[in-house]
Amino acid sequence: MTIDDVRALAAGLPRSYEVVVRGRIKFRVGQIVYLAFSEDETQLGFAFPKEEREAALGTYPDKFLRPKPSDLRFQWLEVRLEAIDEAELRELVFDAWRMVVPKKLASLSDDELQQRAVS
Repeated sequence: MTIDDVRALAAGLPRSYEVVVRGRIKFRVGQIVYLAFSEDETQLGFAFPKEEREAALGTYPDKFLRPKPSDLRFQWLEVRLEAIDEAELRELVFDAWRMVVPKKLASLSDDELQQRAVS
């Protein structure tokens, strides 16, 4: 998966917008970052429940990476983009977005969100 694949999904999400911070591409809702690329764009950090992080890391060590120590206090996880497919990327992006939007928006189905994705 690539940055363009992520852009296609995130661009159509309500209230989502792209920014560049210190040379890194990030996606926000308001001031809250829910997706952030590594400098080389091979890894994607995303909003993820802290209480589920260790389970994801233990179950899929080939896909997921622990955030840097300063980010462990946040609800955050990182993924190797080469290790996931389109369906997994869609789930990660949509779920991360749902963590930072109001409940009314978060209740939109994956099908409704997919329809908003840029083709």
